[in-house]
Amino acid sequence: MRTVILATALLAGSAVAAPAGNPWHAKARELFKQAIETPTVAGRGKVPELAHYLAGQYKAAGWADSDIHVMPYDATPENHTAALVVRWPAAGKATAKPILLMAHMDVVEAKAEDWSVDPFTLLEKDGYFYGRGTSDDKMGVVAVTTALLELKAKGFKPKRDILVLFTGDEETTGKGALLGATEWKAMLDAEYGLNADGGGGGFAPDKRPLGFTFQTAEKTYADYAFTTHNAGGHSSKPRPDNAIYQLSDALNRLAGYRFEPALNPTTRAYFGERQKSEPGALGDAMRAWLKDPANGAAADTIEADVGEVGLTRTRCVATMLTGGHAPNALPQMAKATVNCRILPGVSPDAIRDELQKIAGDKVEVTRLDDAVASLDSPLRPDVLKAYTDSVHAMFPKVPVIPEMSTGASDARPFRVNGIPVYGVDGSWGIVPDDMRAHGRDERLPVKALGDDVDHWVRMLSKLAG
Repeated sequence: MRTVILATALLAGSAVAAPAGNPWHAKARELFKQAIETPTVAGRGKVPELAHYLAGQYKAAGWADSDIHVMPYDATPENHTAALVVRWPAAGKATAKPILLMAHMDVVEAKAEDWSVDPFTLLEKDGYFYGRGTSDDKMGVVAVTTALLELKAKGFKPKRDILVLFTGDEETTGKGALLGATEWKAMLDAEYGLNADGGGGGFAPDKRPLGFTFQTAEKTYADYAFTTHNAGGHSSKPRPDNAIYQLSDALNRLAGYRFEPALNPTTRAYFGERQKSEPGALGDAMRAWLKDPANGAAADTIEADVGEVGLTRTRCVATMLTGGHAPNALPQMAKATVNCRILPGVSPDAIRDELQKIAGDKVEVTRLDDAVASLDSPLRPDVLKAYTDSVHAMFPKVPVIPEMSTGASDARPFRVNGIPVYGVDGSWGIVPDDMRAHGRDERLPVKALGDDVDHWVRMLSKLAG
C-alpha cells in the first residue's frame, strides 16, 4: 500500500542524473516488463509464476538453490498463491542479525475496459511507465531484486545476512506476511525489516515539497458488520421499525462521529516536521495540536485537510450494504460492512464496543476478522540516517519525515511479532490528486524506477556493508 508520492515536474531539475546507459537500469526494465505482464491478481493463480521467474533470476546470479525458496500457500480457497524467500548469507561470520527486505508481488484487479491502455502490458509513454502494479508494488519487487543482483555482480560482501520476502496476497488476506512472521520466522528472523511498500516522496497539490516519509507505523485494518433484524411483513403495511431505516440511522450517526484524536511518537515527529513549512490555518492547527493534544478543534482542522485525513485519529466508514429479500416485502434484515483504520496500539475489540454505542441498541455490531492491534516501530537512528543520506543523494536537502500510514501493509504482523519494520521506498511519482495506485491508468515516472534501484544499492551498502 503506497501512501505518498512526488511531483515529477518539481523534482526533474533537482534529481541527480543517472549515468547514461546504466546496465542495471536496463535490467530493471527487463524485470519490470515481466512482472507487470504477469497478472498477479487474486484468483488468477499467476503469483507462483512470477515467484519462480524471480527465483530464476537469483539462481542465475549465483545464489545457491538452498537459499531460494518458493513457498506455496493458499490465501483463500480459490486463490492458490506463493511467497518468495531468498537468503544472501553474510561473507564470513555475521556481525549482526539479518536485515529483512519486503515487497509484494500481487496487485489489485484491473479491467481493460476501465483503462485507456492495457493494464497488463508495460507501456512507456510521455516519460511514464503505465501498467497495473507500476507503483504498487512491483516497482518495489523489481528495485530490491535489481539492487541485490547489482551488488552481487560487483562483489559486495554483506557483513550480515540479507533476507528477502516477497508475498503473494498483500492486497487481499495478508496471509503470506502472517506466515512469514510466525510459521516461517526461523527463516526470516531479523533485527529489522525494510519495506519497499512504505515511505517515498511527497509534494502538496500546490507543488510545495513535503519531502520523503520514513514509515514507522501504520493503522490497524479491521472490518465490522452493522446488522438489524425484525419480523418484516407486507410492503403495503409499513411499520416504524423498518430494518433498513434503523441501519441508515446508525450509519448517519457513524458518519458524523469523530473518535478521540491522539498523538503517538510517529505522528508527533511527523507533525513536528510538517508544521515547520506549513503556512496558514493548517500550519497553525498543527502547532496548536502539538502544544495541546487535547485541542480537538485543532485536530479536526488537520483531519479536514485532504492530505492529512486519517492521521489524527481512528476512522471508520461504511463500505458495503445488503438488505431485504423482495421488492414487495418489508426487510427482515439489513447489513452494512464498516471498515476501520485504527490507531496503533488500540484494540479492535475496544473499537467494536465504541461502534456499538454509536449504532445503538437496534443494531448489532460484530467483528468480521481477528486482526490484532498494530504497533509502532521505534525511530531507529541508523536506518533513518541511511534512508536520509540516500534520499539526499537524489534530492538534496528535502526533509525526511517519520510517517504513520493510514493504510495497511505486510509490516503489521512482523511488528506485532517483535520485528520492527521501516517503510523506506525511494521512488517518486506525481502529486496526490493524481494518485493512481489501485485505480485507472496506474503509472510511474520512467526515471523513478532507476532511481529506486540506486537508492536500494546505497541503503544496503551502508546497512549491510
